[in-house]
Amino acid sequence: MRLLVAGGDRVDAGKTTFSTGLCAHVDATGFKPRAGNDYWFDHDDYERAVGDARMYGKDARRLAGASAEDVAPEAINPLHRLWRPSQGSGSGLVGASHREFVLDRVTVDGADEYVVHADAAVPASAREHLPLADATAVDSVAAFNDVMRDRHAAALAAVADAVRARDRVVVESYGDVAVPLTEVAFDAVAVVDPGRARVYDGDRYARAREVVGGSARQGRLEETAGDVIEHCDPQATVGLPALSSDERANPDAVADAYEVAYDALVSTALAE
Repeated sequence: MRLLVAGGDRVDAGKTTFSTGLCAHVDATGFKPRAGNDYWFDHDDYERAVGDARMYGKDARRLAGASAEDVAPEAINPLHRLWRPSQGSGSGLVGASHREFVLDRVTVDGADEYVVHADAAVPASAREHLPLADATAVDSVAAFNDVMRDRHAAALAAVADAVRARDRVVVESYGDVAVPLTEVAFDAVAVVDPGRARVYDGDRYARAREVVGGSARQGRLEETAGDVIEHCDPQATVGLPALSSDERANPDAVADAYEVAYDALVSTALAE
């Protein structure tokens, strides 16, 4: 059973809280193929990881902790990006307004590699603790696309294989992107917003994504969940109660609070 959790119009939709509780509810392993941290806004998370000579974010850490298997954050999140605010008004190397791409950690078969933006201000702590002397430096979109076609594509292919190899998997998307792994067929999809979850049949959701069009490869246009669900009807819409920070940090407590939504999602998956 492969379950996808995507976010609606808001980036901070509650995907990770929903995903951790879902892992506990169905005894699954969680994956977040792509994630990122902002050096300024997620500084505590950045410092926690880089102090151990690692690069990952709190979403991957929470998902790893909620998973049925003993997995490291890097194993379930092979692509992690570090951003920092930009003082300029341009869109930056990879098209992100008002923030600049600093570096990527790319993990394939347990080995970490780093890709660094040659013109970015890399934090001193990253240079001190991470093996950036051996990193690949990119200074243009063309050069970055070449790297993504090679290393990033290999990392996503490997995690797609890992997802397909497991009986019970929860995959969390990033931002409001509709599908983070285009090579994986999902049995059911939950699109989460603050206060509600909409449940979709996996095949119908995939067909709706095809209608929207575009591509999730090499940094080109990615379909948003909001655009996709305009072309398919939910199997169920379930309200989600607000949770305290202590409850959100406990996957079993989330599983209890969101049980109705999880049951609707699992029923949709099993009806395939």
